[in-house]
Amino acid sequence: MKYYGTIGYGITSETRPGIWEEEVITERHYYGDIVKSSIRAQTASKINDDVSFSNEFSIVADPYAFENFTFIKYITYAGVKWKVTNIEIQYPRLIIGIGGVYNG
Repeated sequence: MKYYGTIGYGITSETRPGIWEEEVITERHYYGDIVKSSIRAQTASKINDDVSFSNEFSIVADPYAFENFTFIKYITYAGVKWKVTNIEIQYPRLIIGIGGVYNG
């Protein structure tokens, strides 16, 4: 299945020596494929179960993605921002795994 969506990068910056500014989220758009698609409901002592995706996305990475892949915070899918749990480099692609909903 094909994918087109937004990836959010959370980059901190040093405003003065030793003083770091909070994350500024930068969003960029990417094309790719959905490699794996699965969903899991986690039963808890709540009224509603927590839903977690364990999907993997293979995106065609640009130089910005390769230079900043360690700062990737979320990827959008089905209108929701999902927390990135792992990233694998397979040049010229990045394989991005997601978990629960991103609450940043």
